[in-house]
Amino acid sequence: MSNKNIGIKDVAVAAGVSVTTVSHVLNEVSYARVRPETRDKVRTIAEQLGYGPNRLAQALRTQRTGMLGLVSEDIATTPHAGRIILGADEAAKARGYNLMIINTSGSASLESRHADVEALLERRVDGILYATMYHRNVELPANLGSVPSVLVDSVATGGNITAVIPDEEGGARAAVGALLEAGHTRVGFINNTDDVPATRQRLQAFRAALTEAGLDGGAAPVESEVSEVQGGYEAARRILGREDRPTGLFCYNDRMAMGAYRAAAELGIAIPADLSIVGFDDQELIASNLHPGLTTVALPHYEMGAWATEHLIDAVEGKTDLTLMALHPTILSCPLVRRDSIAAPQ
Repeated sequence: MSNKNIGIKDVAVAAGVSVTTVSHVLNEVSYARVRPETRDKVRTIAEQLGYGPNRLAQALRTQRTGMLGLVSEDIATTPHAGRIILGADEAAKARGYNLMIINTSGSASLESRHADVEALLERRVDGILYATMYHRNVELPANLGSVPSVLVDSVATGGNITAVIPDEEGGARAAVGALLEAGHTRVGFINNTDDVPATRQRLQAFRAALTEAGLDGGAAPVESEVSEVQGGYEAARRILGREDRPTGLFCYNDRMAMGAYRAAAELGIAIPADLSIVGFDDQELIASNLHPGLTTVALPHYEMGAWATEHLIDAVEGKTDLTLMALHPTILSCPLVRRDSIAAPQ
């Protein structure tokens, strides 16, 4: 807890260094030549004394408020994607910044989202994160560029703002690879019907992974439905009703996989003895609570939130140029989370 009576001079005296050195260390001045051991000593003593920087004086000196804005398209009310906020908040606090969140709707008009951004700008935020509930292309209000900004889980139409997105193709390849490694040669895919990047990229990766393994990826069975439990159930009933039904099934997300579990149970198909299933998302309330536990691919929500915040703060502090990073989105890996839904085919 900070002590308002402790000043930078007190920290300097206790550490046996100059006030300038303390200022450089606590303000993370990149060009300052201060030995690592001295930096550690200053930080330790500042913490022991309860020194807290005067935010008002700091803002006057740097023209920064220490506040970041986050425009959240539905994710503030969605546990699945809420880890974006957690990653952003923890990264901000670690750097001495606070996060101000405005929740908006992905279906809101451009004018409405412009007003949300304006509300943050009126509070003089130093930078803005714009996060969407799922990976998609988004049309952004023009005022977003008034301060340094980073997109999370989305790419701007026109692509002129730094963005961080999940590796949809890499994640799908990991999912299909897990089925192939277990020995499956008849693999099907239950896909989403929405026209979003994940739908296209996961299907492309599914076919490519099978083809590269020497199978006919183009002929592999694919059924598409709305990406919810009922959609997964209906698609699974069709794909599992085939005479040459797959022994391995890749599902667009964990909700669709949950529907596939129900379809398999109704058809008397045991998981994983008769059918191996792998999902996508690692949605905590579903994947670990299905029986058997669902092997799935994790979306890097926390990591995307933290990455975006770190680079936004670097831009605010003049340590990086976001315009150079806006040419191509940064892609973060989607790791496979192994549970018990995959076995060798009978």
